Amino acid sequence: MKILITGTSQGIGRAIANKFLLEGHIVIGIDRQAATIENDGYTHFTLDIRDTARLPEIERVNILINNAGTQNEDDISTNLKALIQVTEKYGIQKDIKSILHIGSASGHTGAEFPEYCASKGGVMAYTKNVAMRVAKFSATCNSLDPGGVITPLNECVMNDAKLWAEIMNETPLKRWAGAEEIADWAYFLTVVNGFCTGQSILVDGGEAINYHFVWKDE
Repeated sequence: MKILITGTSQGIGRAIANKFLLEGHIVIGIDRQAATIENDGYTHFTLDIRDTARLPEIERVNILINNAGTQNEDDISTNLKALIQVTEKYGIQKDIKSILHIGSASGHTGAEFPEYCASKGGVMAYTKNVAMRVAKFSATCNSLDPGGVITPLNECVMNDAKLWAEIMNETPLKRWAGAEEIADWAYFLTVVNGFCTGQSILVDGGEAINYHFVWKDE
């Protein structure tokens, strides 16, 4: 199948691209950074997805994965508005099998930068809208909403012992996900899954179910 993925030069997007390449799919990546993947099945376009006039013409996309995003950097324009433009251009068409938006646990909890949370909350709502519209193609649309993931973008807290201890205290499984784990989820939701649609799948190591019940010891 032909897979289009945004934000493929590092982190989760790169791991997803490599997963699909390993499984023998044709992968097209869009990222504002240069390509970091060398594979005969991979084609790379270097551009910012906010520059919608420069989006390439790519026909018959079977799976669209919207991964590109920013954190505390013009988040609504990139994480939501550009995601919508990419989806409307490549995803709403008869050859589509599945659309996946990479959201965030913060869209569920509101526990991050204000614009970031708002952008990811918007992705959750837009996911339902798209799912309704691609159903006529027998296609699915979901969002995959990770909590903490081991990526270069998170090194500022990963490398701070005090902050990392606080984060682990909030995470029942006492670890963050690897990018490859999120890639496995992305593959399942787009290739294996054919019935779950319009859902926002929270993958956060149990952070959202954590609670701080305080009571006097007997």
